[in-house]
Amino acid sequence: MNVIIVGCGKVGYTLAETLSNEGHDITVVDNNPQKLEGLANSIDVQCVQGNGASYRVLKEAGVGQCDLVIAATSGDEINMLCCLIARKAGHCRTIARVRGPDYYEDLNFIQDDLGLSMAINPEFSAATACYHLIRTPGAVDLDPFAKGRAQIITMDLPMDSCWAGKQLMEVAKTSPVPFLLSIIIRNKSVLIPNGSTVLNGGDRISLILDMNHMGTVMRRIGIQTKPIKSVMIIGGDTMGYYLARKLTEAHIKVKIIEQDRSRCIELSDLLPRATIINGIPTDERLLLEEGISSTDAVCALLKSDVENIMIAVFASKRSPAKVITRINKATFGGVINELPIGSVITPKSLTAESIIRYVRTMRRPNMDSNIEYVYRLAGGMVEAVSFTIKSGCRLTEAPIRSLPIHKGILISAIIRNNSVIIPSGQDHILPGDEVIIVTTRCGISDISDILKQ
Repeated sequence: MNVIIVGCGKVGYTLAETLSNEGHDITVVDNNPQKLEGLANSIDVQCVQGNGASYRVLKEAGVGQCDLVIAATSGDEINMLCCLIARKAGHCRTIARVRGPDYYEDLNFIQDDLGLSMAINPEFSAATACYHLIRTPGAVDLDPFAKGRAQIITMDLPMDSCWAGKQLMEVAKTSPVPFLLSIIIRNKSVLIPNGSTVLNGGDRISLILDMNHMGTVMRRIGIQTKPIKSVMIIGGDTMGYYLARKLTEAHIKVKIIEQDRSRCIELSDLLPRATIINGIPTDERLLLEEGISSTDAVCALLKSDVENIMIAVFASKRSPAKVITRINKATFGGVINELPIGSVITPKSLTAESIIRYVRTMRRPNMDSNIEYVYRLAGGMVEAVSFTIKSGCRLTEAPIRSLPIHKGILISAIIRNNSVIIPSGQDHILPGDEVIIVTTRCGISDISDILKQ
């Protein structure tokens, strides 16, 4: 497909890189020539310098022949105007990045008038991910499927776990509830296990299971958790606000530390049930005085990755709290994964996942399935994708064990009639099922792509 991306910031760059790698023709529009030059030197894309909300510039970028325009500048108004012009000029589909709470919450009233196919709010998506992790204290990462009915939950296997030293088939047989272990991260390597794989204490494992069975499995593994009742949020920008609002609505005690005094006053009006502290977020004495050692969870949500990492490491050493760290640039992902910074949230990656899901659905309209969810796991080396199966799909013709499935692909779960099925080789896939796969073959856009020709 021909895709125009307006804005060459962190989100725009990530989208350009990801979609280009998936075989799309990408044109990036931005006012900054230095950013465009850096992008063109590292990624195979076309670049156009200028204002993306200008008809002339969009025409130069090829809006008349493009399939999709993604407006990802830092200005909400520019993004919405860009999509409006693109829709009128090129009759293409449009996606706008809309960050402001007022605009984002009112989009239902104007989305059709703007011609928006989709609106994305990276900070809101990231805050929602943080909220779910706080509500599931034992999880390092959590990815919901089927409207939360099924989950991929990632956790660290305790060294003294009853699972340690046992084969996966033995663990599965003795489990009181069904699950599927889809990924093991061990010594910086990613494994898609089989029944004979032996689990080691310290493995980072990803399980697919019914959300109602999550507590049972975690207790079985040996992860003891208690509900989180207090959260310290470091950084009161838009993401911090969204998270604090969700937490206070759930009657969780919230304390926000924010350096900008005017923003503190604003937050005090917006969040009357939260405690707002004006101070330097990296001041260790301040953090200790405000109770970082006794709070149940610490969320480092500043715009600076370095400061977030510093705060997270400090919190991990001074407190048993659950730690969540915002990382804006995943350049040093391998190093970051080795640091004691708890769960990592990357807003731009969440945005990319949402848009990738939409683009893959656009690319092939006559598919055997519809993509419902796309999640990137293990630093982007693995994808978890769910599909709704259509009538006539090849996968419905035989039991799973008879299907010629490519290596590196695991059919992990089937959602049928609102029930989660952990499949065996004898199970059949039926039309209407939602099927979740885990794969190292990233970029799959249709369920039939998992089969050998």
